[in-house]
Amino acid sequence: MQYRNGNKGIMWRIQRSAGSRVFSLGGRIQADDLAELQKLLCLEEPGQTIGLDLQDITVVDRDVVKFLARCESENIKLENCPAYIRKWIDSERGATS
Repeated sequence: MQYRNGNKGIMWRIQRSAGSRVFSLGGRIQADDLAELQKLLCLEEPGQTIGLDLQDITVVDRDVVKFLARCESENIKLENCPAYIRKWIDSERGATS
């Protein structure tokens, strides 16, 4: 399954295998994209391994970083996370501790 949000530049692809799902995200992701992504994540079966492949992300905003931090705290694996996003997530966690 592939999704592209109009001319905003966000795209994701869902790869399914036995017991796991990987959402490959790409492009620019902003706060107003999160509702649709959250809907997709909520459709997955409880107990499945879920990953977000962030390799093709170009730009995110602070709301997206907070969302990714929450995902990680809910055992959603962040794969291929760009260094700047990882550093920002860690910084956000330190600010809320």
